[in-house]
Amino acid sequence: MPQFLSARRRRVVLLVAFSALAFAVGPVAAQDVARMDQVVRASSDADAFSGAVLVARDGRVLLDQGYGLANREWNVPNDGDTKFRLGSLTKQFTAVAIMILNQQGKVDLDAPVKTWLPQASGAWDAVTVRHLLNHTSGMPDFTRFDDYEALKTRPATTAELIARFSDRPLDFAPGARFAYSNSGYVLLSAIVEAASGQTYADFVTANLFAPLGMSDSGYDRHDAILPRRASGYTPGASGVVNADYVDMSIPTGAGALYSTTHDLLKWEQGLFGGRVLNPQSMTALTTPVRDGYAMGLLVTQAEGKTLVWHNGAIEGFNTYMAYDPGDRTAVIVLGNLNGEAPDKLGAALVTLARGGTVTLASERRAVTLSSQALQAYGGVYNLAPTFALTVSVVDGKLMAQATGQPAFALTAEAEDAFYLTAVDAQITFTRDTAGAVEGLILHQGGRDMPAKRQ
Repeated sequence: MPQFLSARRRRVVLLVAFSALAFAVGPVAAQDVARMDQVVRASSDADAFSGAVLVARDGRVLLDQGYGLANREWNVPNDGDTKFRLGSLTKQFTAVAIMILNQQGKVDLDAPVKTWLPQASGAWDAVTVRHLLNHTSGMPDFTRFDDYEALKTRPATTAELIARFSDRPLDFAPGARFAYSNSGYVLLSAIVEAASGQTYADFVTANLFAPLGMSDSGYDRHDAILPRRASGYTPGASGVVNADYVDMSIPTGAGALYSTTHDLLKWEQGLFGGRVLNPQSMTALTTPVRDGYAMGLLVTQAEGKTLVWHNGAIEGFNTYMAYDPGDRTAVIVLGNLNGEAPDKLGAALVTLARGGTVTLASERRAVTLSSQALQAYGGVYNLAPTFALTVSVVDGKLMAQATGQPAFALTAEAEDAFYLTAVDAQITFTRDTAGAVEGLILHQGGRDMPAKRQ
């Protein structure tokens, strides 16, 4: 799968890890900044994370720190003013741009996209702007096409990008289901330009960045001289290497923006402080439609708390940004080394900011459970209609195997609580009122995914 703009996992997977964290609610103070720094530094010291991190709560910055290097060849460190490519964090800016045009009466969310793109395929007649915003359009994702890797380095106009998928049939009827599509946000970029009469880059700068004083944000270009821009890196067979090249005309409003942690705090505070959209538009922007996805943002609920978030990935960069509107907590993690660290660290920092605890892999202690106790966990647990975890005891060890993947050993740290050493995940088994195991919760990448036992 190409790295370009992979904003959320498209199915539940168990992935090989480079650092492991476990999250739990506990008595740790919500503003334990030293612990936040320790958790991030553990990942940075393992060369799993390089970037900048910012955590703020109720208007007060708790953690504002750079880790690793913005440029490894010149030994330049990262900090809060380093500019990172955002990947799919860009999508929320595109969605807000559309909502501004909607407030101005220039874009009807429920009008067909052909209103602004009259040359569009007849197969798109039923596709509306709203479908594009929440990924229910059925638009095939051009970043998944077989020729994407060969074409990503070639400059293209928006019209040329659209031509890459305009003759493809929709993957499903508009509104029928959710499927993440970068193509949809390329179309939204074209609609911004058609409705505003400005380029996408000019519109977001004039209407989003400038009003909020975000002078270190913009549409990235490889030919521009951009002070304090981070270089992008990726893990290689023999260590870290320079990331593949992607021409920045390709991501458009699906993932071409750059910013800093300092600027993104201004964005979170401005957006959720009512300085960008009116209340009706804000409600639409943050109301989930399918699979927790709203408009360029994911919205999740846990233990009575709401988290509005998104992540992003593009060659050399992974990013994560979340906001808890209840206590006005912002967590921003921008990385210039490809990998899952920003997702995992973002989730850990949210947990710590809320007063929970985070356990590093080095801090875990294994316990021994009897063979009889282990046998009680055996079974098949359905995480999705076509995806399950099969748990069994093999040679005295509890093993978990996801559909189509290798089996991994589970190590107990308490009764019903297990962790994986080869994979960055934890599993908590749940019991019914009679004490029998009835399900499990897979904890991975900051998500808690429950599954019932067959």
